[in-house]
Amino acid sequence: MPKSQMSRQSQKPLSFMGQIKFHNQKLCTLIIAAIGVISCLLPWWSTPSFDFLGQKIGGFSINGMHDMGIIAFLAFVAAGVVSFIGDKAKPFEAQNKLIPAACFAAAALFTLIQFIRISTGTAIGIWLSLLAGIAGVVAVYVLKPEQFERKTYPPKV
Repeated sequence: MPKSQMSRQSQKPLSFMGQIKFHNQKLCTLIIAAIGVISCLLPWWSTPSFDFLGQKIGGFSINGMHDMGIIAFLAFVAAGVVSFIGDKAKPFEAQNKLIPAACFAAAALFTLIQFIRISTGTAIGIWLSLLAGIAGVVAVYVLKPEQFERKTYPPKV
C-alpha cells in the first residue's frame, strides 16, 4: 500500500461541533446575535411599485444600516463577541450576564425607536431585529443556565 493511503486511514474525521465546547446559553446567544446581524442587512422598510402608463415605477427598500440601525447592528456584533470571552464551556455568570443583556436590550431599544420614527411600510428586517433583541435579553438574563441543560431520565422498567 502506498504511503499516502496509509496516512489517510490513520487520520480521524474532523468534527466541527465536537471541537467547540460552548455552553448552550452562550451558543444560543451567539445564534441570536447572528440572526440580529443578518436582520440588519435585510430590508427594514419597503414601498410598493406602481404603474404609470404601463411602466413600473418606484418600489424600493431600505435596509437597517441607516440611522439608528447601525447602532443596533453594532450591539448585535458586540453581543456575539461577548459570547467568546471567558470560559466558553461555562454559562454567563453574575456581572458577565449584564454585558450581553445590555447589548441585546440596546439593539432592541434602537430598533424600536427606529420603528416608532417611521412605522409605515415596515419589512421583515425590522421585525426580526426587534424579535432578536428581545429573545437575546430573555436567553441571557431571564432564563437560568440549568434550563439550557439536557435532562436525562432513567429508563422505565
